[in-house]
Amino acid sequence: MSSKTASEKGSSVSVENFNTPEDKQLLRKIDLRLIPILTLLYLLSFLDRTNIGNAKIVGLTTDLNVSPPEYNTALALYFVAYVIFEVPANVYHVIPTPLYPPYMNSPHHRCYSLKRFDPQIWLPTLTLFWGIVSICQGLVTNKAGLFGIRFLLGVAEAGLFPGVIYVFSVYYRRHERSWRVAIFFGGAALAGAFGGILAYAIGKMHGVAGRTGWEWIFILEGILTVVIALLAYFVVPTWSHKAKFLTPSEKERLFKRLNADSDAALIEKFEWVYVRQALTDHLVWGYAFLFHGFAFVLYSLSLFLPTIIADLGFKSWQAQLLTIPPNSLAAISIWTTVWVSSKVDRRAPFILGAAAVAILGYIVLLTTKTPGAQYVGVHLAAAGVYTGNALLLRYAANDFEHVGVYSC
Repeated sequence: MSSKTASEKGSSVSVENFNTPEDKQLLRKIDLRLIPILTLLYLLSFLDRTNIGNAKIVGLTTDLNVSPPEYNTALALYFVAYVIFEVPANVYHVIPTPLYPPYMNSPHHRCYSLKRFDPQIWLPTLTLFWGIVSICQGLVTNKAGLFGIRFLLGVAEAGLFPGVIYVFSVYYRRHERSWRVAIFFGGAALAGAFGGILAYAIGKMHGVAGRTGWEWIFILEGILTVVIALLAYFVVPTWSHKAKFLTPSEKERLFKRLNADSDAALIEKFEWVYVRQALTDHLVWGYAFLFHGFAFVLYSLSLFLPTIIADLGFKSWQAQLLTIPPNSLAAISIWTTVWVSSKVDRRAPFILGAAAVAILGYIVLLTTKTPGAQYVGVHLAAAGVYTGNALLLRYAANDFEHVGVYSC
C-alpha cells in the first residue's frame, strides 16, 4: 500500500513539475512566436475565401452575368477542391517511435508534405500561392473563369489549417493545444470584420484604372496576402527541435514536456481494426454530424452575410460596414467562451449553449419584420455559430491527435 501511495505521489509531482513558473514562461515565449503570425495567416485565408460575398453586392454577379445558382456553384467548387486536396497537402504517417529528438531523424519516422517541407517554408508558400490566386479572382472576365479560379483557391488554401494544427502539436501538450486552436480560429471572425472595413474602403475605387470595385477588392486583398506571405518566411516557426528562438535548455525542457504527454498515436501501430472501431463508434459519428452542422451554417453565414444585411434594406456600402459589428461580437464571444470553458474544463454545455444562441438568432432573423430586430438576430447567429465551431475544434484538438486531418 505504501509503495502504491509513493508511486502516486511521484506521479503527481511529475505532472506538477510541468506547470512550474519556468514552464509558464516557456509557453508564453512559444505563444508569442506562434499564435500571432499563424492566426494572421488564417485570418487572411478566411478573408480571401469569403470576400466573394463582399464582391457580390458591389456588382460581381451582374458584371459576369452569373445567376444565383451559378454563384452557388462557384462557392461550392472551392470546397470541392478543399476537401480533395486537404489530405494530400498535409498527410503524414508516423511509425511508432517518439516524435522528438533524438528520434526525429530516425529512418523509422516517416512524414510527407510538412515533414519534407519545413513549416517555415511550406506554410508561407501556401499563403503566397493563394494570395496570387486571390489577385487573379479580380482579373476574371466570365463565369467560367470564376468557376476555375474558385476551385484553384480551394486547392491553395487546403493545407493551411491542418498544417498549423500539426505545428501546434510539436510545441504544445494536448491540453495546452486545445484552447490555443480555438483562439487561432478567432481569426475567422476577425476576417469578417476586417473584410467589411476593407470592402467599404476599396469599393470606393470603382472606376480606378478602368476596374470595378469588386475587382479591386480581390486584387488589393490578394496583394495584402502576398506581402504578409513574404514576411511570414521570416516569422513562421520551424520544427521545435530546430527553433532558433528557443535556447538549448528550453528545447530540452520542451521535449521532456511533450514526451511525457500521453499520446496513443505515437506508441500504437496502425491497424485497420482501429479504423473499423472508429467507423462503428457512435461518438465519432456524433461529433462528425455535429461539426458538419456547425461548419455548414458557418460558411453559409460568412459567405452570405453582406447579402443578408443588404436584403434587410441597407445600401451596399452600408451592408459592408454593418458586417463589422456581428463579426466583432463573434470574435469576442469565441475568446470569452473558450477562456471560461478552459477554466471550468467543460466543453459540451458551452457547445450546446452556442447552438441555442445561433438558433435563437435565426428565429429572430426569420420571424421579425423590422431591420433593427433582424440585425439583432444576425448578431446572435454570428456569435453562436462562430463560437460553436471554435469549441468543436477545441474538442478535436484535445481528443483526436496526430491524425493529420483537420478541416475548417
